[in-house]
Amino acid sequence: MKIIYQDTHIVVVDKPSGLLSVPGRGPEKIDSVAHRIRMQFTGCIEQPATHRLDMDTSGLLVLALTPEAHRHLSLQFQNRETDKHYLALLEGELEGDEGTITLPFRLDIENRPHQIYDEVHGKMGTTHWKKIGIENGLTRIAFHPITGRTHQLRVHSAHPNGLGIPILDDPLYGNGSAPGKMKLHAGELSFTHPITEERLTFQSKCPF
Repeated sequence: MKIIYQDTHIVVVDKPSGLLSVPGRGPEKIDSVAHRIRMQFTGCIEQPATHRLDMDTSGLLVLALTPEAHRHLSLQFQNRETDKHYLALLEGELEGDEGTITLPFRLDIENRPHQIYDEVHGKMGTTHWKKIGIENGLTRIAFHPITGRTHQLRVHSAHPNGLGIPILDDPLYGNGSAPGKMKLHAGELSFTHPITEERLTFQSKCPF
């Protein structure tokens, strides 16, 4: 985990694939970005996470060190005032150049943490996508999610009503067989600083 920005209110980190954003259940799953930040910064609040990336997704996260910063940033994510851009490799060749995916999906309570397509009870997720190119039978693609649903980009990639091609090495919706290898990276994050109100944009080099 690399810290790329810090001040007395917030910390921005570049998370590797395979590391939890927040602690899971049980002491063996305490290691996470949030736990490491709490241990590293004296006076950090109990729960500094303001948003999450899946364990197998790499890239940018912003965490809050104070209650005021946490409240402000959480509202920005809730109200879709932040801007997030991702890069991915899909395990196949995608036709088309760009588009928008809008699909309703929800948690599969019989098979957590899978998300499933559900036109009746699902909540809508929207993602803009643009194909960057084909590389050795794989598709490099840019994602710009408008909503921030759990596993949104992974479901939108894999589902037949989405792109119909899973993200490479996705252990839940594709053919991934080990943690920490999925090719999905949060490469750009923009938000308003909770104290100075300056608009900040951070970028992270894609590792694949």
